[in-house]
Amino acid sequence: MESIQDDKCCYDDESDEYSQVQELLENKTSWHGASLCKYKGFWCLTDLLMLNIRCQKYFKARNTDIILATLPKAGTTWLKALTFSIVNRFRCPDLDESPLLTSNPHVLVPFLESMYQDTHENTSLDHIPDPRIFSTHMHYKSLPRSITESKCRIIHICRNPLDQFISLWHFRNMVAAAPPVSLDEFLGTYCEGIHVHGPFWEHILEYWNAHLKDPQNVLFLKYEDLKKDIHYNVKRIAEFIGFPFTLEEEKAGLVGEITNLCSFDKLKGLEVNKVGVNSLHSQFKNRYYFRKGEIGDSANYLSPFMVESIEKVVEEKFGESGLKF
Repeated sequence: MESIQDDKCCYDDESDEYSQVQELLENKTSWHGASLCKYKGFWCLTDLLMLNIRCQKYFKARNTDIILATLPKAGTTWLKALTFSIVNRFRCPDLDESPLLTSNPHVLVPFLESMYQDTHENTSLDHIPDPRIFSTHMHYKSLPRSITESKCRIIHICRNPLDQFISLWHFRNMVAAAPPVSLDEFLGTYCEGIHVHGPFWEHILEYWNAHLKDPQNVLFLKYEDLKKDIHYNVKRIAEFIGFPFTLEEEKAGLVGEITNLCSFDKLKGLEVNKVGVNSLHSQFKNRYYFRKGEIGDSANYLSPFMVESIEKVVEEKFGESGLKF
């Protein structure tokens, strides 16, 4: 079915393309009651399918683009803040005037898919100056071909599935209009990979393998490593995207200033992230993106059976990849 549906993605009429593609897709109801469809190997919200199709067809990557690829609740907000600050330190050298102080990171680094709310005739990203920074939750093999065939930089950050599972569960119960769901309700579908942008193992492994094949253009980070040595990894990100810190900047303490500006506590304490609403997703209050950000918080919620269930999937799917959590 996957090969058939991919061949169907070239219709001249966008509405026909959407309806005909959708008819071919496997459909499920997600753990939060939303409709999911399996498109190019990953579970996509049916309501967002057209945005993915438009993005894949019409986005034209530049070699200077920076793409931040993540699963939801795996460090997306933090990676956006850090990357934006690294790139824009020349445009805004005074961090006391950083746009991060008045704008949520998701506004400053938009999701690529969200740029295609309108039809492609009305969507042009040519006006955005280099380097453009976009984020995405799409799988690697579902990225627009112009991205994977260009020399643009892709950064993927993953998180221990136990903690990502808990963070995603909390997030769902904050944003969904439907009644709260229990951990037990989510466990089965998560372990089966039937969740938004899942299966989680396919998403992570695609970027892991892309990094192994092309480390110059795909950087693979772990949330836990970023937490343990933020200074080293901020320098690593800067070098990877072509904005390395100079010796003078390091001596002046700029790396530390950026890490402090982008720290969880700093961002969470900003007024915009306390009371603001995401301008791209009005049902998402900015405070929803800042809960704890801790390593190992899953231990406060998961029973031994739940831990064993997730770890069994992790061992089965990642066992021979060389990727460890």
